[in-house]
Amino acid sequence: MAWVGGLDGWLVTAREPALEVMRDAARFTVDDPRFTTARVVGPSMLSRDGAEHTRHRGPWAPAWRRADVHARLGEVVATETDRLIDTFEAAGRADLRARLAGPLAAAVVGHALGLEADPATVLRWYGAIVESVQSMTAGAEPSPEAAAAFAELTAALGPSAHPELTDAEAASNAAVILFGGIETTEGMIATALWHLLREPGGRERALAEAAWLEGAVEESLRLEPAAAMVDRYATADTSLGGATIAQGDLVVVSVTAANRDPAAFPDPDRFDPSRPNAKRHLAFASGPHVCIGVHLARLEAHTAVRRVFERLPGLQLAAGRSAAPRGLVFRKPPQLEVIWRPRNSVRT
Repeated sequence: MAWVGGLDGWLVTAREPALEVMRDAARFTVDDPRFTTARVVGPSMLSRDGAEHTRHRGPWAPAWRRADVHARLGEVVATETDRLIDTFEAAGRADLRARLAGPLAAAVVGHALGLEADPATVLRWYGAIVESVQSMTAGAEPSPEAAAAFAELTAALGPSAHPELTDAEAASNAAVILFGGIETTEGMIATALWHLLREPGGRERALAEAAWLEGAVEESLRLEPAAAMVDRYATADTSLGGATIAQGDLVVVSVTAANRDPAAFPDPDRFDPSRPNAKRHLAFASGPHVCIGVHLARLEAHTAVRRVFERLPGLQLAAGRSAAPRGLVFRKPPQLEVIWRPRNSVRT
C-alpha cells in the first residue's frame, strides 16, 4: 500500500489486499462520479454495486456461462479464426494483433451481442470509447468521438431485450461488454502468442499438449494482464494493508503487480507455463465485478493460438518488428509482426 501523488490515491500492489479491495464492494465501490467508464457510456454493471449491480448484470449473466458460451459461440470462434487466417496465410508475414487478434475479438463479441455491424465498424466504436477512457485517466474530459460511437452503438442495438433494463441501460451494458470483450481478448491473444513464440519449443509443445497450452495462456495473463489496473473508492474511513484510508479516497489495484506478488508466485517474473497456480492470477478481476466474458475470452485465445500454430509452419517473431506488451491501463504488444513459410513453399 502506498499513497501516490500522481494518482491522487492509494496504489495496491500485493495480491491479498488487492483481493480484499475487489471482493468487498461495501468498503470499496465503483459507484462514484469519478469512475471513468461510466462518464463515457453511462451506468452499467461495471459502475454499479449492490442491488443496482445485480439488476444490471443479472439479465446478461446466463448467456455468458461456460457451457452456454461454448455451445453458442464455439463454432463461430473456430470459423472466424480460420476465415481471418485465410486472408493472410499465403503472404508469409503479418501483424497478428492487427490481422487476427483484434478483428477476431470484434467479430465474435459483435455476434454475441447480436450486432449486424461489420467488425471494422465495431472496432471503430471500441477504439473511440477505449481511447476516451484512457485519456480520462490522465485528466481529460470524455471525447466527442466516444459520444458519437456510443450513440451509433445504441442505435445499432435497438430496443432492450431485457425488460429489467431501459434501452439506455442495455446499451451501456452492451458497450462495456463490447470494449471489454475486444480489449481484453485482443491483448490476451497477442500477448500469449508473443510469450509462446519467445519460448523455446513453445509451438511444438502447445500443439502436443492441450493442458500445457492452457497453462501457457494463463501464465501469459498472469505476467501481462490485458487490463492492468482497476479503480475503487472507499465508502468510509477504513484500513487496508496497514494504511489508513479516508472516505472517498481513490484506491487503485495494480493487477500487474498483484500478479507478480512473490508471496503468491515464486520467481514471479519468469514465464512458466507449468506453474501450478498460474490460474490464481487476477487478470479477470475478482469478486462481484469478475469479468463476465472470461469463458469467451479463454475460448477465443485457445482457439486462435492453436490454429495459428497448426496453419502457419515455421512461425516466428519478425526480428525487430514485434514489441513487448505495454500500456498503463490496457496492456498488449503494439504490434506482433511474425513470419512463416507459406504452404506453397513447404516441401512435400
